[in-house]
Amino acid sequence: MSGGLGPDPVLPSPGDRLRHAERLALLERVWSNGRGLVGQLTAVNHSTIAMRFIVTGFAFLLIGGMLSMFIRLQLAWPGLQVLDPERYAQFVTMHGTTMMFLFAVPIMEGFAMYLIPKMLGSRDLPFPRLSAFGWWCYLFGGLFLYSSFLFGSVPDGGWFMYTPLTDATYSPGKGADFWLIGVTFAEIAAVTAAVELIVAILITRAPGMDLTRMPVFAWAVLVTAFMIAFGFPPLILASLLLEIQRAFDFAFFEVARGGDPLLWQHLFWLFGHPEVYIIFLPAAGVVSMVVPTFARRPIVGYTWIVLALVATGFLSFGLWVHHMFAVGIPLLALAFFSAASMMVAIPTGIQVFAWIATLWSGKPWLRVPMLHIVGFFVVFVCGGLTGVMLAFVPFDWQAHDTHFVVAHLHYVLIGGLMFPMFAGLYYWLPLASGRMPSESLSRSGFWLVFIGMNLTFLPMHLTGLVGLPRRVDSYAMELGVHWLNLVSTAAGFVLAVGVIAILIDVALCFVLGRRAQANPWQAGTLEWALPRPVPNYNVASVPQVDGRYPLWQRPEIADEVARTDGLLGEAHDGRREILGTGIQSARPEQVIRVSTSTWLPLLAALSIGVLLTGFITSQYWLSVLMLLPLVGLFLAWAWTTGDRHAPASIEVAPGLTLPTQAAARNAPGWWALVATLLIDGSLFASLVFAYFYLWLNAPAWPAGGAQVAAWAPTLAALAALAVPLLSAWAAPRALRAGRRTAAIAWHAAALVAGAAFLALHLPAIWQSAGAPQVHAYASVVWTLAGFHAVHVAVAMLIGGFVALRIHRGHVDAVRSLESRVAAGFWRYAVGQGVVAWAVLHLFPRWL
Repeated sequence: MSGGLGPDPVLPSPGDRLRHAERLALLERVWSNGRGLVGQLTAVNHSTIAMRFIVTGFAFLLIGGMLSMFIRLQLAWPGLQVLDPERYAQFVTMHGTTMMFLFAVPIMEGFAMYLIPKMLGSRDLPFPRLSAFGWWCYLFGGLFLYSSFLFGSVPDGGWFMYTPLTDATYSPGKGADFWLIGVTFAEIAAVTAAVELIVAILITRAPGMDLTRMPVFAWAVLVTAFMIAFGFPPLILASLLLEIQRAFDFAFFEVARGGDPLLWQHLFWLFGHPEVYIIFLPAAGVVSMVVPTFARRPIVGYTWIVLALVATGFLSFGLWVHHMFAVGIPLLALAFFSAASMMVAIPTGIQVFAWIATLWSGKPWLRVPMLHIVGFFVVFVCGGLTGVMLAFVPFDWQAHDTHFVVAHLHYVLIGGLMFPMFAGLYYWLPLASGRMPSESLSRSGFWLVFIGMNLTFLPMHLTGLVGLPRRVDSYAMELGVHWLNLVSTAAGFVLAVGVIAILIDVALCFVLGRRAQANPWQAGTLEWALPRPVPNYNVASVPQVDGRYPLWQRPEIADEVARTDGLLGEAHDGRREILGTGIQSARPEQVIRVSTSTWLPLLAALSIGVLLTGFITSQYWLSVLMLLPLVGLFLAWAWTTGDRHAPASIEVAPGLTLPTQAAARNAPGWWALVATLLIDGSLFASLVFAYFYLWLNAPAWPAGGAQVAAWAPTLAALAALAVPLLSAWAAPRALRAGRRTAAIAWHAAALVAGAAFLALHLPAIWQSAGAPQVHAYASVVWTLAGFHAVHVAVAMLIGGFVALRIHRGHVDAVRSLESRVAAGFWRYAVGQGVVAWAVLHLFPRWL
């Protein structure tokens, strides 16, 4: 045995055995998290961070569930005083916020972070520090939100925080601020995970695992990550706009000054409806992994399932008005969104029939994971049917804001998330723990959850149809729903006991469960080829993959991943390395050196926490002051990215030499920039949407006494952006030609031109729009101009940083990645500036 990782592979000679043992020992040392508390605080390994996401998600599930028990007790019988109306509103708000923002999305991200590298045959995610930073932001954001209980300022505006009820006029305390800042803080984890997972799936798959051989779960996570990239920015923008309005008296949502409260609803539900599928698609990916294993055959309709996942991602962004049927939308628009709401059921139906066909044509094995899959089929299909009912506008008008909608939401989320999540938890538990759970306790937990869930929420369909409104703490005995509410309350506790039983079972499994044999479910995907317990580096050598189910097609692959004589079988220079492959072909292309344990993610998240604390306490000087250490930390982060002393190429196997990422065309840093700019572009597009939405409701534009900016300074500012655009073309060319001084000069010219743009454009905005507090027009103009100004400042910072790196010799003609990244960001900033300039200066003139 070697390090408790299972039997050593058969090697041809004692010398080979010795080299194998030495290489394994080196891999163990290089990929170790370190010892004690310091090792835990600085850990960045994907398995460690993913387990933290999962454990933290379950902790928030228990907290949110406890709040729901108080809500159910209050509704058990008319006239009860378990919670007063104010506390009831707070508990309803925090329950919904916790389940949607602190449980549902983060826990599936945790599953993805843990499983994706193992499924793809990779040692880690490409940006380990980014994953760790995301978790710290998630943890601190959740703690920030719940600290509102300590200060007596608990949010009470609902998990959707509709304006004007949450503006400073109707919510003068700090409760709404805790929600806006805490949720936005936690959402950093979602967008960082999206970048991480997009890049990991695109370029770190094992050789041979082309796009047609990817596990369905990887496809589901990839689609979900892109949905997060486009779906979360509208909510982030809405939260920022409302917080700016509350803190600095801007006027985005105030009718008297040209704003519109419905702008919040549009931005929120542009996030909110894709959010449902952001939660569901990874769970559907879990189903597509569990069903073939227990049907003991490959999935039926692989291509159709992948197309259905992609179609669901696209269609989900055309449904946001589904939640706004009762606010006065024109009938023609209602008809379109009603049809779109029914259309999205088609790709979901394709997946359901593919799963049923797989079971029908296989030999189903009914173990605990499959029990939860059966529960998923029953509950989720029922929730989908009530969703189709709510897609009909006349029915929605009758059921809107009643307990019917609450029942539908929970059937979809518990059916579409929790049952697949528990199926995946039990399915991969032997992989994570090396042990098997208790069969009796796990089955008891399932039945308690299944029976409790249906008896809790099925009666709510009836109470809603009778007319019981949601978010109301009491009701009249004459409504005749008291017995149904009592049943729902009693069953809610049964559901809670079931969830606790499952979590206790899982926790006990890590300590008391019987040892699991290798691949206990006889699954076919790559993660089951890994040794148990899984080492921090996952695979000693990166395997070659020949199909969708490698273990079924080539069982000996389990020995290959434990050997150290294959691809990347040693830790060169004692550094952590993963293999980068082609996006489509999955051919080996590069060696990616990733970070070891570091304090940077924790310190960066703490700095953001202090910055936001200064903001919520109105100590804005503290927030401004904290920008300095925060920028310093991120510069240190960038300076230590990869390995600045790494050779331009490394031999990863006899006869195969690959470039390191700084010298590779398809580098992870480049694709991270692309993914980040997609997220930022969605944020910018949402802001432009807000500008035009407010224009539609304004009698004149410009409004509020503002004027169109003069031509001279605005044209001069636009002309200044030509220099960075030229620099983005010339600097990389000069670097590739070996002219380092010329490359530095071009970056310096871009920096000077960026400063000139800011000096010309911002005063022109002040002279034309005036103070942002005067009117919604001035508010949105300043926000749009300020948004772009920040990007110009960031581009200047990146350019100066890269110039220094060139000067120090860390960036050159061969290792040119950072110069390409700086050029790409400048191109984006200039393109964004041209659009913003046209919106701010051409559009009002055209009107």
